[in-house]
Amino acid sequence: MSIGTALLVSNDASTVQQFSRALQELSIAPDFCREPAAAQRLLNCRKFEAIIVDLGLGEHAATVLNEVRLSPSNRTAVTFVIGSGHETVAELHMQSGFVFERPISASSIRRTLKPAYGLILRERRRYFRCPLTVPVIIFRSGLPPLRCQSINVSEGGMALSTFVPLRPGEEVSVQFALPDQAESFSLQAAVCWWKTGHVGVRFGSFPQGRKSELQTWLAAKLEEMLPEFVAATFQKTANRE
Repeated sequence: MSIGTALLVSNDASTVQQFSRALQELSIAPDFCREPAAAQRLLNCRKFEAIIVDLGLGEHAATVLNEVRLSPSNRTAVTFVIGSGHETVAELHMQSGFVFERPISASSIRRTLKPAYGLILRERRRYFRCPLTVPVIIFRSGLPPLRCQSINVSEGGMALSTFVPLRPGEEVSVQFALPDQAESFSLQAAVCWWKTGHVGVRFGSFPQGRKSELQTWLAAKLEEMLPEFVAATFQKTANRE
């Protein structure tokens, strides 16, 4: 399992090849776009933990970076730019917190990724959806309780299996217990989407202390799925927070 996915936007074949190797060595799954327009479409439909934009694309690079900032799913992603040597350091940092400066090499890529690695792991944890099959009860105003099964859970919500149609925006409450946890969760939630057989809900506010319980449980599950060397880094990052 990778710690996340990085989108590289560049039309330079050598750059793509170098980053592909370096990212995979660090258990980061690479995805590539040569065309800025294609990258913009991806940013609107997929989640990435890291986004790397080649400033050699000229004015299109700024357009992609702006799309990142506007993307609901990717605005918190860790962003990098690849400098061509013509931009000043100040200008580069205005667009991204991390800069790969040409000439690019495997060692320079690793050197720049290293201080950002913890941030990428944290971003992965925030959006991590853990497969989970437990009974869930949905409570709706004026209607009988709806019993269903969970599909996955994240810090922000759950996907559930039910053939009962629910209206996006509908306010509900959900009750469920995590495996090996004595106390169940009872949370206010809102329906995000519904399609035949499946519904997604977004959690509202948590009772005091309960959100950290869910985060700790999810962190442990994510750590179990990560390669050993990544899990060690992940554990250090989690302990610092």
